[in-house]
Amino acid sequence: MSEALHIVCPQCDGINRVPANRLRDGAKCGKCRQPLFSGHPLALDEGRFLRHAQNSDIPLLIDFWAPWCGPCRMMAPAFEQAAVQLEPAVRLVKVNTEEAQQLGARYAIRSIPTLMLMRGGKEVGRQAGAMDQGGIVQWTRQQLSV
Repeated sequence: MSEALHIVCPQCDGINRVPANRLRDGAKCGKCRQPLFSGHPLALDEGRFLRHAQNSDIPLLIDFWAPWCGPCRMMAPAFEQAAVQLEPAVRLVKVNTEEAQQLGARYAIRSIPTLMLMRGGKEVGRQAGAMDQGGIVQWTRQQLSV
């Protein structure tokens, strides 16, 4: 039997145990029965962000952005496309720094867009500036192979 991973549901934030070798098999939440992976980034507020960061056994790729930021809006479709390639190995998350200012301060986000990669609740990589889909995927995979 494969090692079980804790996966936080993107709908109800319930914590699920899923065998690692079954992540790609259309896993569903045991609480709300919704799919655990949709191939789309998940928009999180501060409370939900902390639940996902502290309880997820898969890495989180966070896009810190703001609605008024031109480069952020330009990168949004690329981040969306990257989710299709990176899930379920990585959960892609969007945090609006205008609405979650305390998170921006907590993680010292000085410019946007900023991508931050977390594993086990700890930052393992950071990249400021807009990137295309290929750059996002390549950078994420490089950070995880180190």
